[in-house]
Amino acid sequence: MRIRFMADEYNASQIEVLEGLEPVRKRPGMYIGSTDQTGLNHLVTEIVNNSVDEALAGRCNKVAVIFHKDGKITISDNGAGIPVDVVPKYNKSALEICMTMLHAGGKFGRGSYKVSGGLHGVGASVVNALSDWMRVEVRRNDKYYYQEYKRGEPTMKIKSVPSVKEIKDQLEEENLAYEMTDHPKTGTITTFLPDKSIFTENPGPDYEFFKNQLRDYAYLTAGVKITILDKRADLQQTYYFEGGAQSLVEHLNRNKKGLQEKIFYVHKQQNGCDVEVAVEYNDSFAENVITFANNIETTAGGTHLTGFKSALTRAINDYAKKNNLIKEGNDSLSGEDTREGLTAVVSVKLESQNLQFEGQTKRKLGNPEVRPAVEVVVNQALTDYLNENPRDAQSIIEKSLLAARARAASQAARDLVIRKGALGDISGLPGKLADCQEKDPAKSELFLVEGDSAGGSAKQGRDRKFQAVLPLGGKILNTERNHLDKILKFEELKDLIIALGMGIGEMVSPDKLRYHKTIVMADADVDGAHIMTLVLTFFFRHLPKVIEEGHLYVAQTPLFRIQKGKEVHYAHDEKDRDEIVKSMMKSKLSEEDAKVVEGEIDKGKIVIQRFKGLGEMNPTQLWETSMNPETRILKLVKIEDAAKTDEVFSTLMGDEVPPRKLFIQTHAKSAEVDM
Repeated sequence: MRIRFMADEYNASQIEVLEGLEPVRKRPGMYIGSTDQTGLNHLVTEIVNNSVDEALAGRCNKVAVIFHKDGKITISDNGAGIPVDVVPKYNKSALEICMTMLHAGGKFGRGSYKVSGGLHGVGASVVNALSDWMRVEVRRNDKYYYQEYKRGEPTMKIKSVPSVKEIKDQLEEENLAYEMTDHPKTGTITTFLPDKSIFTENPGPDYEFFKNQLRDYAYLTAGVKITILDKRADLQQTYYFEGGAQSLVEHLNRNKKGLQEKIFYVHKQQNGCDVEVAVEYNDSFAENVITFANNIETTAGGTHLTGFKSALTRAINDYAKKNNLIKEGNDSLSGEDTREGLTAVVSVKLESQNLQFEGQTKRKLGNPEVRPAVEVVVNQALTDYLNENPRDAQSIIEKSLLAARARAASQAARDLVIRKGALGDISGLPGKLADCQEKDPAKSELFLVEGDSAGGSAKQGRDRKFQAVLPLGGKILNTERNHLDKILKFEELKDLIIALGMGIGEMVSPDKLRYHKTIVMADADVDGAHIMTLVLTFFFRHLPKVIEEGHLYVAQTPLFRIQKGKEVHYAHDEKDRDEIVKSMMKSKLSEEDAKVVEGEIDKGKIVIQRFKGLGEMNPTQLWETSMNPETRILKLVKIEDAAKTDEVFSTLMGDEVPPRKLFIQTHAKSAEVDM
């Protein structure tokens, strides 16, 4: 049968042209990545970056960020202020053009911003487009100018007044920001209200995320005071540093035992690229390298990271061979060996017109010329450092050699794991693994279950078509404190690596992952939380790609079962339990009745059962609460702040007791106690 299309089915009337900022509102994900809290955070970051760019240009030394109770967000700086004079070509002010037109700004190479993080000129206008309301105030020429917008469109012409005092009532948010930046004569204040029709689930910006981000900006922009105020929770933090990347490395390693007497630090220009690098080794096994380009954290790395790794490996190997620290005939230290226990900050700054990011979200630097620039600077400076600091050099080489010996010891075991974990070698899968019938990884799930008893219930309750189950025998090895060779000797972890099929260490192959949903399902108590932490530590330290690519989940398992007749509910904690009981009794409980004791009791025909573990749940209950895709609750494991996550794992799972003790004392009041 031949299908014919009539000519009038597709004509000019069906061609839609999106003008101005319409494309942003039509497809916001193309510009900010998502419309959840991550996307909302990106809006704030775009405006903050504009203020930081003023600092990089040498025109600003104070920045303030304010989160208001009504959902508005204000960013203020004491920079030069956005120009307000008319651009003849458009017969509009430069301010209005910057705020209402894509790819309009002062960062395209005409000299106003030699270095900037804002690249494409879409930052401020995108924020405007995705805001229900926005106001920008500019202080220039001894006057105050301001203009308001709604969903990207100006609602008024630019107004100017001699003094901010004359419009104090109108500009309440701006006045606060004005005071926080010490009443400057020039600067820009931007206040906006994100559009709830776009950010439908809008919890507001994440204070902790910005506290860490602004801290990093302050470290990398020496001499700039940055303040964040969250009026929603009455929280405030101010940052000011003068040590650059070296100060940031000291901060990242503050809870670890450093191996060097002197931190390696270099700051140098090379072929038009400003390179700043700081390195300190510690006694952990984790690698923590944070990279920046024009103060924007490049979480996916890029050419500057490649250049740094190459130079580090070469310089250490050259020094080791020159000083006979590697015996003749032996293989060189691998890159992985030289980066074990490494904390490093790599920051580059380029002229803004030359900066090449992959996408507006700026996760990866693409400039090819940056790699050789970083390689030359780091190789020369690190070679000099090793020669001038022989004791530090000895510590670094010994650390690397220890890593190399552990790598060699684990090679045979790892090869076996990789070989048995190959997709085609099904006979080599662990005996405890109850595999699924589905062979498409995108449709397959792997449940990691605590204990054989819970594993038995999970195996009976699962849908064997697409769900696999692997029981873990209690608390697994703490991988924060052990080399890979010991990890591969631990039976449960070896089984897990084989089951996943992607290998581990240098030979990891993410494309061979056998399940695109790995779900950790532990008891809803303190022991279960400990096991969960041990599993998450393993993935974060040794298989981070599983997390980065969105394949790791945590199942929310119930702690209580509440039944009244045929009506059954499950509760994840005591608060949830009490709310369900109150709802089922259809009346307010007395204080005495509200105190529900553990175990199985009868409260006026309401039976409450507390599960001591998943092993107490029968297969049907486990399916209904934790495994059925239509009723279960899964939480995706994400790494939103790599440095903060690294710090938490090192503190809680590392060898150093004082930081862990301090952490426990600090968070004791908010901890849940399981008696």
